[in-house]
Amino acid sequence: MSTAGIVGTLIRELTTGESSSRIPEPDLVMDDPDKVSAFVRAGREAAIVAPTYLFHCAHICEVICPGETVVDLACGPATQLGMVAQMNPNSQFIGIDLSEGMLKEAKDHIKELGLKNVDLKIGDITDLSQFHDKSIGTVFSTLSLHHLPTVHDLESTFSEVARIVKPDGGIYLSDFGHLNSEKSMQHFAYQHRERQPELFTIDYLNSLRAAFHLADFQRLSAKYLAGRACLYSTFLIPLMVTIKSPKRGQVEPALTQKLAELRRALPIPQQRDLKDLISLFKLGGLKSTLLA
Repeated sequence: MSTAGIVGTLIRELTTGESSSRIPEPDLVMDDPDKVSAFVRAGREAAIVAPTYLFHCAHICEVICPGETVVDLACGPATQLGMVAQMNPNSQFIGIDLSEGMLKEAKDHIKELGLKNVDLKIGDITDLSQFHDKSIGTVFSTLSLHHLPTVHDLESTFSEVARIVKPDGGIYLSDFGHLNSEKSMQHFAYQHRERQPELFTIDYLNSLRAAFHLADFQRLSAKYLAGRACLYSTFLIPLMVTIKSPKRGQVEPALTQKLAELRRALPIPQQRDLKDLISLFKLGGLKSTLLA
């Protein structure tokens, strides 16, 4: 995203008289083959979402300890999960998703990567009864919570995360935040329209409309994760909201090198997008030593 685009959106969001309501997504479970394919393509082939995946991967790696079990809530096609699992070969990962179509893509992707430390299960993130209390080392979720139909479902998910994570465990929950202006949402959804599938653009816009308000994240974080994780949002406006526990353990130099190589391998436009995302979150208080 260009600097001019960021500045323009900031001004619009801070001065607009609009206060848009949340609109749940039309498809609560993404099983349509065309939509699944468009989502996968944007994240892998077209590399539109690659900067976001790399950003989240770095932060997630900071809250994982070697040898523990890690759960990815609403893992989708496992693009993010596969990246994190590759970086943490000594941990065991479990991906949960409601969409059979997404899980099929996920299984194919994990097999293609040759990963042996990932299991995939169909499941509802609002009901994690398959996991015992305080049994999971780290839980993460990226750009998925907006798929939940209601704030009540979001609260159920927060409650379940608090229940299954060990007292000293890692937490990383990140998603879109709700913007005030419909024009701002359309700007973000369509800014890379020439480089992304049309179905992905439409889904992106629906995701921004379905994003929960910052106040919802603040309330639920304080209620269920106080003392265990802190809440951050992008500078001045909540384009994205992240709830992250403190850094755990020591980061291996090899991991830092791998992430740096992935960053250098990004096309120049995606490198700029990553730099913008790092800056917006850094100004909001969220930093990673792996993205220095």
